Amino acid sequence: MAKKTLQAQSDDADTRLDLRWHLAASAAEVDATELEFALMRAFEGFGRWQSECLASVCDVAATGPENAMLHIIRMNDRPKSLKDLARLMNRDDVPNMQYSLRKLIGAGLVERKGSGRAGVTYEVTDQGRQVTDDYGTLRRRLLIEAIGNVPGFAARLAEAARTLNLLSGIYEEAARAAATHRH
Repeated sequence: MAKKTLQAQSDDADTRLDLRWHLAASAAEVDATELEFALMRAFEGFGRWQSECLASVCDVAATGPENAMLHIIRMNDRPKSLKDLARLMNRDDVPNMQYSLRKLIGAGLVERKGSGRAGVTYEVTDQGRQVTDDYGTLRRRLLIEAIGNVPGFAARLAEAARTLNLLSGIYEEAARAAATHRH
């Protein structure tokens, strides 16, 4: 009796797995649901990574989204308005964003400049610049080196980024359709 190939063994194992969800009746639905489940886990892991990396370089307890906001404020070394931040982060929860900004300002990492509705911008302080530089150094040492050790992973990351950007647009359009046709 011939041994099964590794692919055949893998296919047999897949048929023994229960991949059905209440959200997934067809193969396409299983694939979409598995991707969404992976995205949720990746998002949470990414948030933990951001919090732990930041905590390693400064004494600020920040969530992953607050850490992301800090780096986006620093991005291109240009001040950002709240509207800019909302657009760049694909967020519309302005009260939560304002809370995060107050937290970053209170930690001495960000400063608010200007006044009025349209004239307010945010930029990193000298301390914020040092923290984001230190974060970048630790990120290169822990994360980027690990990525570099996986053959072909850089190309996979580039393709994943393109796919996620496309998927983001699809989710936005589906959300608009759902909001339009809500009862």
